[in-house]
Formats: sequence, structure tokens, C-alpha cells
Amino acid sequence: MTDRGWSVARIAVVLYPFGAGAMAVNVFFASLIFSWIGGPVLTAFWSISIGCVIGIPATWYFARHIRYLMDTADARSAD
Repeated sequence: MTDRGWSVARIAVVLYPFGAGAMAVNVFFASLIFSWIGGPVLTAFWSISIGCVIGIPATWYFARHIRYLMDTADARSAD
């Protein structure tokens, strides 16, 4: 990683609300699909809670990818 631009941690903090929200929606829809075979449908509270936990690593990996793309774009513009 270069010292130019935002760090991975800073990108992750900014993107975390979106990552947690996306994970909450995914958890809720997964519970709906699971209900077809007799599983419970999660409430909004549980979907959001699980989404907040799962959103941490998901957002971190996405922020690393964004930082990689930024570094690649900087390297190409330096050529």
C-alpha cells in the first residue's frame, strides 16, 4: 500500500454502514429462503444484529479491494 490517499481502515469505517446494511438484508432474505424448509424467519432486530457482525469482515475485505484498485490506478497514471 502506498502512503497516498486513504488507508484501508479509513475506507472501511466510511463504508461500514453500507456493508452492515447489505449484510442485514442478505441475512433476512437467507432466513426467508430457509423458512421454505421449516426454519424461522428472523425479525428485523436479529437481521440487523447479525448483519452488523457479519458486516465487519465483509466491509474490511471490500475496503482492501478498493485500496488495491486505487493503488493500481495510481501506478497506471504514473506511467
